[in-house]
Amino acid sequence: MARSILEQLDALSTVTRANGRGEAGRLAVGFCTSLSVGNLRASLLEFRQQFPQVEVATVERRRTRLATALRNGVLDVLIVTGGIPLLSSNIKPLWSERVFVVLPGEHQLAGREIVYWTDLRGETVILSQYDPGREIEDLLVSKLVSSKDRPKIERHDISHSVVKSLVTMKFGISLVLESDVGANLWGIVYRELQDGTEPSFLGYSAYWQDDNDNPLERFLRLLSERYPS
Repeated sequence: MARSILEQLDALSTVTRANGRGEAGRLAVGFCTSLSVGNLRASLLEFRQQFPQVEVATVERRRTRLATALRNGVLDVLIVTGGIPLLSSNIKPLWSERVFVVLPGEHQLAGREIVYWTDLRGETVILSQYDPGREIEDLLVSKLVSSKDRPKIERHDISHSVVKSLVTMKFGISLVLESDVGANLWGIVYRELQDGTEPSFLGYSAYWQDDNDNPLERFLRLLSERYPS
């Protein structure tokens, strides 16, 4: 049986402290996105190439769990969408990703190159309660202000990969960000969502603490070089 989230974070905390600090230490990154493609994947790969002596640990959890781990010094940096109310944390806006709709291959919208938000009316949209599901739902509501124009939204306490499995089973459709498009699954297609003639985006940011003295500084410098403000 898999260990609980708390046990895993406790174990990571112990190992992190035991490995010490400095250039040859450990960098613990918390995130709520896919690593199949995208900017976070590319950034981690480049960091490993530049600093192969640094051990990189990655943790994917709910945002509230990640925020607690950051406060406690278990994690060094978070890469997430939306905001996190941390009194003693720094924030750096990074990149934005387009929003895509996930459809069964036989769906009537699958034959289009582009799908508009208004096309979702009458559909059932399955969203994970894990991040960034909340931001995607907020974006949907902002695009379709009238409740009668919105699709039915079902929130499930399951991972993004299981959501896609439900799409292949024709339980509904789903919405994902661009970094998730690289995770191919038989029986589904991705189509860009647009509002008028423009794609829709959600932004990512990095959060970290002031008193961190491990290789985080080098990782933040890399992010600043790759994604200047």
